[in-house]
Amino acid sequence: MLKGFFHVPKAVNEPVKSYAQNSPERIAVLSAYKEMWNSKIDVPLYIGSEEIKTGNTQNMTAPHDYKHIVGTYHLAEKTHIEKAISSALASRNVWANMAWEQRAAIFLKAAELIAGPYRAKINAATMIAQSKTVHQAEIDASCELIDFLRFNVEFMTQIYNDQPNSDSSVWNRLEYRPLEGFVYAITPFNFTAIAANLPASAAMMGNVVVWKPSDSQVFSAKIIIDVFKEAGVPDGVINVVFGDAEMITNTVLESRDFAGVHFTGSTHVFKAIWAKIGTNIHHYKTYPRIVGETGGKDFIIAHPSANIKQVTTGITRGAFEFQGQKCSAASRAYLPKSLWPSIKAQLITDIKSMKMGSPEDLGNFVTAVIHEGSFDKLVRYIDQAKKDTDAEIIIGGNYDKSVGYFVEPTVIVTTNPKYSTMETELFGPVMTIYIYEDDTWETTLKLVDETSEYALTGAVFSQDRYAIEQATVALQNAAGNFYINDKPTGAVVGMQPFGGARASGTNDKAGSSLNLLRWVSPRTIKETFVTPEDYRYPFLGE
Repeated sequence: MLKGFFHVPKAVNEPVKSYAQNSPERIAVLSAYKEMWNSKIDVPLYIGSEEIKTGNTQNMTAPHDYKHIVGTYHLAEKTHIEKAISSALASRNVWANMAWEQRAAIFLKAAELIAGPYRAKINAATMIAQSKTVHQAEIDASCELIDFLRFNVEFMTQIYNDQPNSDSSVWNRLEYRPLEGFVYAITPFNFTAIAANLPASAAMMGNVVVWKPSDSQVFSAKIIIDVFKEAGVPDGVINVVFGDAEMITNTVLESRDFAGVHFTGSTHVFKAIWAKIGTNIHHYKTYPRIVGETGGKDFIIAHPSANIKQVTTGITRGAFEFQGQKCSAASRAYLPKSLWPSIKAQLITDIKSMKMGSPEDLGNFVTAVIHEGSFDKLVRYIDQAKKDTDAEIIIGGNYDKSVGYFVEPTVIVTTNPKYSTMETELFGPVMTIYIYEDDTWETTLKLVDETSEYALTGAVFSQDRYAIEQATVALQNAAGNFYINDKPTGAVVGMQPFGGARASGTNDKAGSSLNLLRWVSPRTIKETFVTPEDYRYPFLGE
């Protein structure tokens, strides 16, 4: 083993490319998009050194053109999941005992591959698979993923460097062991970066992983797999399976060697997993780590002193970028009566100017929602709002699934602060606004805090520092990421560690060392240099 205290390259956030007209990145991503759109891929299971094609396949299509098939992926049976677990465990000792700098080098190389030769490909795949605009793909699949990989390596070294005190008679050391067993990573459709980070962060700390990507994200997950393989992640360290989520989860949770779950997805699913872990708790070798980031009903509240254009931009970007399919997306707003006429006019003007369509047309600001189930759910709530007397749609409200799952950016204004779309997570381009009387600022802050079961993100807009302080204190439990005079989305790795509490998850803060600490089991080592040879202490006298 090499000797030395090694310093990794200083992590810096990856610059976001502009994709301006005639820029090299614009030409490259459109070329990659066209090539991937006109070819078909077949994605196997990745278990150990094997690429397994079960013959039981599902099609991959684009949400903005669901009749166009871009590939297929193979579904696992229970035996494949059991094999993936065995493969992970068989790889554990070698991987866990690999020197940390060797693991670091693998993931630093992965970051550089994404920054360079894979950038256009992973962005284009995300545009196709998740119907993201090029800007949304760039900040997710490229920049955030690169940042996760670079900063997690730096966080890993910071963790290892955190050591207890010693003195001349004793040397105390803290060893950060990987968990005893394997980690189960369950990742969502909406962020390619999250899909990569959940298995990679656990693996970086020496753990082995069984990874189940979302069915709606397999197309771009394939690029992640290719990157990890080229970067040198050994076979069996990250095993990738697709198929029936309940079967896969039940099989994983039946294993005595299950050591933790790294999850991003729905609150209902996460709670069900937690309950199953609790039921099986006597079966496991160790208490499993349960790390999850789930839903959000994220808010914007504007004080009467707020800047009107800043508020409207916060709403339009916060609610409608990526069709509102971010767990951090703004979906409820509380606006003062005095500002409402001006905000309303600006909102309508801005939303009318938004183009909607395929992400291949870089002039489009919004595209399609992820699948028919999401489309149908959104339509139900929009249609209900058209009927209800305590709600009014002031813009949007139209939808079309003849080609893709398109829902217009929609703004509902309600007179009922507990109206269904003020409380229910819709995960789509629907913003609901409640207008409050200017002199009820403090009461409205309490209303914001009490309305939702979630506590992920939120924002206050104000030019009054006393009001900002009031909101910051009153809403301290309502959002794990709280924004002052900015939209409640767009957390940057290393700058705004991300996560919320209440029904929004365990708040283990992805993008910081706090998350990586969940994937280690520290061992304290005390070495005494001059060991006592008599049990008698001085107080015993003769």
